[in-house]
Amino acid sequence: MSMSEKIKIEKKVLSENDRLAGEIRAKLTAGGILALNLVSSPGSGKTSLLERILKDMGDKLRMALVAGDVQTENDAERLARAGGRVVRPIVTGGACHLDARMVGRVLEKLDLSDTEVLVIENVGNLVCPSSYDLGEDMKVVLISTTEGDDKPLKYPSMFRRSSVMIINKIDLLGHSDFDINRVRENARTINADLEIFELSCRTGEGLDAWYAWLIDTAAKKRKDRNR
Repeated sequence: MSMSEKIKIEKKVLSENDRLAGEIRAKLTAGGILALNLVSSPGSGKTSLLERILKDMGDKLRMALVAGDVQTENDAERLARAGGRVVRPIVTGGACHLDARMVGRVLEKLDLSDTEVLVIENVGNLVCPSSYDLGEDMKVVLISTTEGDDKPLKYPSMFRRSSVMIINKIDLLGHSDFDINRVRENARTINADLEIFELSCRTGEGLDAWYAWLIDTAAKKRKDRNR
């Protein structure tokens, strides 16, 4: 296959994905549902953060969760045990990202009439998921203090296309060379509009600000629907 043929196929795939994502977005917007595409490298703490949200906010925020994984349903099972009222897995079978077709098939089977926030936990990867719109309102990129503070510079596409960056595991600051000021600077070099939260889903530090943002942003989405 020539390079030009490969590019044409990729453009066709992304074009179809964008069409399906648009349909998903329209349905979620009509329902006043805030949709977040949660992305990170493996091990940054996506599932742990969602478990903590369910524990702390389960009776304050009506959430539905879609958990993507390459080979198992382990994350979905963890979220269900943590109290998730609507949790569905997507096993990609080796694919390094979710796409709109996968998400759409799951959402067709869900009753979201009582849902305020839909969180799509993407496959642990900061490369492929950046190109795929899932019908979300925004991407939320999660990094941790156990990673390099140059992560935004290494994966600029993901940070450029995200609206929020969460820095997790701040309870471990000082145990490595990770510089929280440097990572903020690197991220804002890529995307000056990034909203940044610093927290620990283990100790709870910083979670109140994140929860307040979730509640406020979900309320704005519902308000926009009713206009």
